[in-house]
Amino acid sequence: MTLSSDETEMLVRLLTALAAGVLIGYERSYSGRPAGFRTHGLVSLASCMLMLVTVYEAHWLRTSVDLIRLDPTRMAQGIMTGIGFLGAGVIMKDGISVRGLTTAASIWITAAIGILAGIGFYVPMLISVVLTLGTLSLFRWIESLMPSQVYYHFDVRVARTSDMTEATLRALLEQHGFSIANFSYRLDAEEQVRRHGMVLRTSDRNRVARLFTTLEGLDSIQQFRITPTGD
Repeated sequence: MTLSSDETEMLVRLLTALAAGVLIGYERSYSGRPAGFRTHGLVSLASCMLMLVTVYEAHWLRTSVDLIRLDPTRMAQGIMTGIGFLGAGVIMKDGISVRGLTTAASIWITAAIGILAGIGFYVPMLISVVLTLGTLSLFRWIESLMPSQVYYHFDVRVARTSDMTEATLRALLEQHGFSIANFSYRLDAEEQVRRHGMVLRTSDRNRVARLFTTLEGLDSIQQFRITPTGD
């Protein structure tokens, strides 16, 4: 079967969109994110397919194009709106931690890259892929070097008769370089334990390991959990 010039161009655009989505998805899969290799590839491919519907309307619209003309920008708007639902599906909230925002943003921009491939904007598409991959990978390294505040959710359980009072616990955390916010109280009368939950803030990630070692060696601490808020 021989393809026409337009059909060949459609094939090139579809393959280009798929390749671009797969590249971005691979970075997400490598980082252990739930929406990765296949998801991004399909998002980009679908966006390209839908744009081809309007770009090549003369191939399927039997009515004269002089009488009816479709607006490709409306298709693009519809695509980006629909992708919002898919992006929302990868955002997960675990306590005070919210994860998946970066993956949702990568899905959204992958759809835009698919649109660029669908209308044949190869150079802007290539630049967008490079910038996206750079943002997801290189910027991660830059971000790790930048001074910033790191937040952790800290839950601790102590015996009701323990000498680990609130003041003692606060002093211990401050000695390890943490500031405390949202200190909560809970008394379990049946198990005779006190439970406290709080948000810890520090500018040094290594302090968490030192705090863990200290808490592990205290007999007054029955159980504790330190969870990073993450992105």
